[in-house]
Amino acid sequence: MSIRLTKVDKIYGQGDAKVHALKELSLTITTGEMVAIMGPSGSGKSTLLNILGCIDRPTKGEYSYKENEISHIKAKEMARLRNEVFGFVIQDFALVDRYTVFKNIMIPLSYSQKAIKSKKEKVESVLKQLNISEKRDVLAANLSGGQRQRVAIARAIVNEPEIILADEPTGSLDSATGQDVLDIFTKLNSVEKKTIIIVTHDKEVASCCHRIVNIQDGMIV
Repeated sequence: MSIRLTKVDKIYGQGDAKVHALKELSLTITTGEMVAIMGPSGSGKSTLLNILGCIDRPTKGEYSYKENEISHIKAKEMARLRNEVFGFVIQDFALVDRYTVFKNIMIPLSYSQKAIKSKKEKVESVLKQLNISEKRDVLAANLSGGQRQRVAIARAIVNEPEIILADEPTGSLDSATGQDVLDIFTKLNSVEKKTIIIVTHDKEVASCCHRIVNIQDGMIV
């Protein structure tokens, strides 16, 4: 077992502005699974992804990673988990346009204690893995949508995370490019045994996952 949420609530705001984003949500994701999270806009999908990735904490309930309860650990330890265990593919890529491809992929390694030579070798390795080596010195602003998504995935895996979290990774891509990106995720799961959790509206993306978790009004349905 890798991840377990038990009766998790997430509440934002207070009084009349209170939003109950997740409601007693329980979910287990096993190591090596590829899971799709689906639901309408505002259903709590992104909130769930943020809690899974240690970006946010539950208001109530428990979050266990490898049988260790982590909901209430210190911020420094939470940050360490977030940087070492998880890789994030953020909606709309979130690349730094004024940086080169190489420098964008290097960003997560800035927290690593590894030697600079080792870091550069790792970046070169994922550039090759994602077939974008020829773009290493190109500014992110000058990339196509598909190339930007490949860079975003490379950045997500450069730290060799156990778990990859992706928010609508094919949402802004044409169907052919989207399929290329989905093939990358499928290979990361089947060959490298990465646990992959994808928030998506795309039924074709979801159909390639081992399991679909449907969310509505902050609850699994």
